[in-house]
Amino acid sequence: MAMDNLTSNHKERIWQIVYLIPRGKVASYGQVAKLAELPGYARYVGYVMKNLPKDTQLPWHRVVNAQGKLSFSRDSREYQSQKAKLEAEGMVFINGRFSLKMYQWLSA
Repeated sequence: MAMDNLTSNHKERIWQIVYLIPRGKVASYGQVAKLAELPGYARYVGYVMKNLPKDTQLPWHRVVNAQGKLSFSRDSREYQSQKAKLEAEGMVFINGRFSLKMYQWLSA
């Protein structure tokens, strides 16, 4: 499926998955894509997260990269905001990383 063929229905499925991620847990972009029945579309999940309305109630901060890091630049306002929200939920960062093994939602 080409990116051009992705619809608002696909976005809604992504939003529904993100909404389900519990407090104190995270999901990778690829994991969200797979759960939304869009395997291989991790970058599209990132695009959808980047384009959420400013006043969204979705827990966007719980979507992270597969390396156990945040995708924003470490000196950006977005990075600091996401990190603060995750720390407030009990996540521990060491040298800018966190344990996916410990915090990943629905880990295998």
